[in-house]
Amino acid sequence: MKSPNDLSLIAPCGMNCGICMAYLRDKNKCPGCRGLDVTRSKCKQIKHCPTFENGRAQFCFECEKFPCSRLKHLDERYRTKYNMSMIENLEYIKKFGLKEFVKNEKTRWTCPECGGTICVHKGYCHSCGKKKE
Repeated sequence: MKSPNDLSLIAPCGMNCGICMAYLRDKNKCPGCRGLDVTRSKCKQIKHCPTFENGRAQFCFECEKFPCSRLKHLDERYRTKYNMSMIENLEYIKKFGLKEFVKNEKTRWTCPECGGTICVHKGYCHSCGKKKE
């Protein structure tokens, strides 16, 4: 399994697939949006976007429609339910670069108790169960 801090786990929409419940689970595991078998990705946002189907961009901020209505809808849901913003993530990547973003993500989503990964959807460590502070 890739480390949740792997650069290839950052989806075009700004999601860190390494902290996603679908990626962390043991059964019917999602390979991530940039995995070898993208057709198995659980994310509908990326699968059906013509910009990415045609390979015209690596990240949504490179699209002339950024932020599109689909991304805005996804962002609003994640802000409300999970206290995370895809649009903020993308703006951070654009301004500071992918490596810096991943470094920041590692700090944000690593469990202080055991060093495991905190799931953005569940709000607790996938390894030890400690709740995110």
